[in-house]
Amino acid sequence: MLTGRLCWVPLLLALGVGSGSGGGGGGSPQRRLLAAKVNKHKPWIETSYHGVITENNDTVILDPPLVALDKDAPVPFAGEICAFKIHGQELPFEAVVLNKTSGEGRLRAKSPIDCELQKEYTFIIQAYDCGAGPRETAWKKSHKAVVHIQVKDVNEFAPAFKEPAYRAVVTEGKIYDSILQVEAVDEDCSPQYSQICNYEIVTTDVPFAIDRNGNIRNTEKLSYDKQHQYEILVTAYDCGQKPAAQDTLVQVDVKPVCKPGWQDWTKRIEYQPGSGSVPLFPDIHLETCDGAVSSIQITTELQTNYIGKGCDRETYSEKSLQKLCGASSGIIDLLPSPSAATNWTAGLLVDSSEMIFKFDGRQGAKIPDGVVPKNLTDQFTITMWMKHGPSPGLRAEKETILCNSDKTEMNRHHYALYVHNCRLVFLLRKDFDQADTFRPAEFHWKLDQICDKEWHYYVINVEFPVVTLYMDGATYEPYLVTNDWPIHPSHIAMQLTVGACWQGGEVTKPRFAQFFHGSLASLTIRPGKMDSQKVISCLQACKEGLDINSLESLGQGIKYHFNPSQSVLVMEGDDIGNINHALQKVSYINSRQFPTAGVRRLKVSSKVQCFGEDVCISIPDVDAYVMVLQAIEPQITLRGTDRFWRPAAQFESARGVILFPDIKIVSTIAKAEAPGDLKTTAPRSAVLEEMLHNLDFCDILVLGGDLDPRQECLELNHSELHQRHLDATNSTAGYSIYGVGSMSRYEQVLHHIRYRNWRPAALEARRFRIKCSELNGRYTSNEFNVEVGVLHEVRVSDKEHVSHLIVQPPFLQSVHHPESQSSIQRSSVPSIATVVIIISVCMLVFVVAMGVYRVRIAHQHFTQEAEAAKEAEMDWDDSALTITVNPMEKHGAPGRGDEETEEEEEEVEEDVSSGSSDSDDSDEEEEEEGVGRGRRGQSGARQAQLEWDDSTLPY
Repeated sequence: MLTGRLCWVPLLLALGVGSGSGGGGGGSPQRRLLAAKVNKHKPWIETSYHGVITENNDTVILDPPLVALDKDAPVPFAGEICAFKIHGQELPFEAVVLNKTSGEGRLRAKSPIDCELQKEYTFIIQAYDCGAGPRETAWKKSHKAVVHIQVKDVNEFAPAFKEPAYRAVVTEGKIYDSILQVEAVDEDCSPQYSQICNYEIVTTDVPFAIDRNGNIRNTEKLSYDKQHQYEILVTAYDCGQKPAAQDTLVQVDVKPVCKPGWQDWTKRIEYQPGSGSVPLFPDIHLETCDGAVSSIQITTELQTNYIGKGCDRETYSEKSLQKLCGASSGIIDLLPSPSAATNWTAGLLVDSSEMIFKFDGRQGAKIPDGVVPKNLTDQFTITMWMKHGPSPGLRAEKETILCNSDKTEMNRHHYALYVHNCRLVFLLRKDFDQADTFRPAEFHWKLDQICDKEWHYYVINVEFPVVTLYMDGATYEPYLVTNDWPIHPSHIAMQLTVGACWQGGEVTKPRFAQFFHGSLASLTIRPGKMDSQKVISCLQACKEGLDINSLESLGQGIKYHFNPSQSVLVMEGDDIGNINHALQKVSYINSRQFPTAGVRRLKVSSKVQCFGEDVCISIPDVDAYVMVLQAIEPQITLRGTDRFWRPAAQFESARGVILFPDIKIVSTIAKAEAPGDLKTTAPRSAVLEEMLHNLDFCDILVLGGDLDPRQECLELNHSELHQRHLDATNSTAGYSIYGVGSMSRYEQVLHHIRYRNWRPAALEARRFRIKCSELNGRYTSNEFNVEVGVLHEVRVSDKEHVSHLIVQPPFLQSVHHPESQSSIQRSSVPSIATVVIIISVCMLVFVVAMGVYRVRIAHQHFTQEAEAAKEAEMDWDDSALTITVNPMEKHGAPGRGDEETEEEEEEVEEDVSSGSSDSDDSDEEEEEEGVGRGRRGQSGARQAQLEWDDSTLPY
């Protein structure tokens, strides 16, 4: 270039411009000044350029070509083009000068261009001349030109379907214009390569076709019997005829001719106890076969009339249920569970799991005297569960539920409840008083439910002369009330019976009559009290029923209604989608911890209305059932001290002897152990898991004969029961604690059961048995036996008797025969023996005085029962014998070891317990502290704690 520039010098000199400035030397200042005067013009380029670049290429084809001109040409530098500059940030292009003299340039890409990232680029470009010299000084730039570049696409991407698979359902026998539409996309940037121009079915020999838009149709009528489902593969082509990288699968299900009805529901629904609310039909929907439905009404019915008393209810005793529901006290259960105290129901047919008594027309039960007051007041309540059917024969006889009649001589009915010709009748004959007038005596109710062979809950509230019937919580007034004369007073005893009426007179032999046919449960009477509506509703409430998950999700277009027991749900709406959604929310719930296992039938019926049509579609009923699985049965275990001894004085005291000081009630369930090491072939063992639930009674039975009330009894403070909302009954056969309460409550009450005996001298031992129950005997505990014995005092009268009771002969020999050693001591140190004798006598007198004093103090604490729980610290095993130890044993031989010292301390403690049993709890603690200190080697402190009963000393 330098040589080329020098060739121009003669020409420039001839033109009078001066010498050029080319070459590396730069020339003289005069020459540079001359060149600067020559660079008068700016370069010139086109005002706009249009270019095309193929993606993944670096060459840009511009139209027009990139050329810059300068009027200063052919002057070196001034007329030359040194650069093209692009204005813009992060542009992937650069401009280079191909020829400075001609001004030709080229636009190229600095990195690969991707059409999918950006299709077009627009920027500004300027040309620069070479100025005055080679050092980029005084460069002049052209005007700004706009460059617009378009990226040319390459068909590098294949079409891809939006879904990996498609599915459609068609009805047999129909030709569809379009069954479904598939769609593919292409990621290329140009319309030519990014558009899908064709679809094709790859699978051969199928009765389907596809158009350019991806719509699939069947080419012939399909038959459900011939083929239930078709699977076809479809591919796509872009406009560059590039096929899809992966075909898509299309499944076409053929269903038979449409039949209106509910679809996708399961006949059997399993319910695991404790699952809460479980949806019944989570996927159900209604098929109307394109019928023009204007509204639909759905009735879902849970049929539980064959479960227990009509549904799953609590099976606690009636007294417990009444208390749980807040009923007033004083209820008398006329049909209790058969037991030693309530044996009048022992001969009746009974379903033990639900305490349902069945009467077959040949049985009746006589209520013992004293259970119900002879004369009821003007206010009382009778409650019962009853299931009864129509009586056989044309002339039905009275069927007595409850009857109070004369026991002998006559057959007058004082009050009775019976069924006659499917009518419930309550008879109440008032006794004669000063007013000898007609009074209401018979109250009749005519209800279909009395003979429908279903369970119903009846409550007869008497507030004479008004008698009101509640059936299943609804109030019914008698349709007929008849009057009668009062009954004249007499001295004839009355007999209350259940299931029949007692005929005591006008017959050769008293007998039952007017037998009941049906089932009864929870028959109670409460004198002087009336039940509230709230209590009645609680007593007949079901623990299972229908439920709706998320009422808010039903929407405003759905109307629904539950019956009181939540066994029937009615929903109504005008939108099929909303109806489907609402029915999918219907659930079954059972709140019992141990529900009754078995089948609950379900029925869903539908009523459909259509737009302007007389004949509308008919929807078949849904018949399903809920299978309530068996709950894991709990194993209730009682454990504690089963044998101990107490001094006789404790039996005589007001505190008595605590029978169950450390009893513990634990309930466990057996669960299969989770599989661990798969290599082991041994059978999996059951893992016991503790659980918490309620109890409803604990019975304490006396073994070996009833209690003699003249000298012994079982006692429990009523405050202990009331604080824990429990009740109890006491008899010579035992003690019964009842009421629904937690296991810890029952433990606390049992810790305070006391046994007293005023004549324990002749008593060796007493045995008791305790057994607890949940759900009225459905789950029972083990039989836990406790034996308590009398720790008798041993009295001695002379030294010879004492010598036979000593357990360490070597020590006794030193005590009873001091002459052998005293002679030696007397010869050596005669004053030591005298000192020892004096000290021993003083210690003996002091111990005796303290014993008498403490006995008197202890008698003042017999009435304190709050410390009864500490009796557990004084339990003795029967293997430990009571031994009276010589008081002089405190002068132990110096050669005895620690083990012998501890044995002596235990013997001394036993003797103290037997001879001085009336010491208070603080004395017991002092004795225990003394034993502890003695075992640590502090013999002096141990001796200070010993107490002796002066009654055992012979002097």
